[in-house]
Amino acid sequence: MVNAKTVQKRYDRFSIIYDICEYPIEKLFFSKWREKYIGQVKGKILEIGVGTGKNLPYYKKNTQVIGIDISSKMLTKAHLKVKELNNDINLKQVDATKLPFNDKFFDYVVCTFVLCSVPDPVATIKEMVRVCKEGGEVVMLEHTRSKSLWMNFLLNIHDPFTQAIFGFSMKRDTVRNIEIAGFESKVKCLGLKDVFKRIIIEV
Repeated sequence: MVNAKTVQKRYDRFSIIYDICEYPIEKLFFSKWREKYIGQVKGKILEIGVGTGKNLPYYKKNTQVIGIDISSKMLTKAHLKVKELNNDINLKQVDATKLPFNDKFFDYVVCTFVLCSVPDPVATIKEMVRVCKEGGEVVMLEHTRSKSLWMNFLLNIHDPFTQAIFGFSMKRDTVRNIEIAGFESKVKCLGLKDVFKRIIIEV
């Protein structure tokens, strides 16, 4: 298993070109999903793996957002976005497997395209649920292993390159990892058959 320090170094390095590399897929898919689903959350929110801050413009004005990331250089980019927004947003460098927050502290926990890269996805899922209030939700947008053999074949081809260069896996089975963590989820397929998903854990 890749450790947290390795992931941090990869994303520190990747931060320079991160937004450029993701621009095509962001325009085609991700931005519309962020607007639709991130725009629905309210209250006190924790965002896991805030990265360069791509979700930040979509939060409502009356929300309180704490965004965490393991990479200081990704957070530097996110801070620039915060300055452009009139929102209550605070950013912290934190390991997602060891969240420094009390139990049942947030109304919503948001995680978009992050569980593919964290060293221990099961531990991260447990932490996200721990800090979410009863009646709240953990809202995820993820790319995951597919039920299609042909799609998985393509993901398997790309996976060694994405792991080596960018530090994320194309074939994580996030829905299964949620089950291993001891929780149930609601899943909506968004694109590329069942690769891109919106996943919700109701706490």
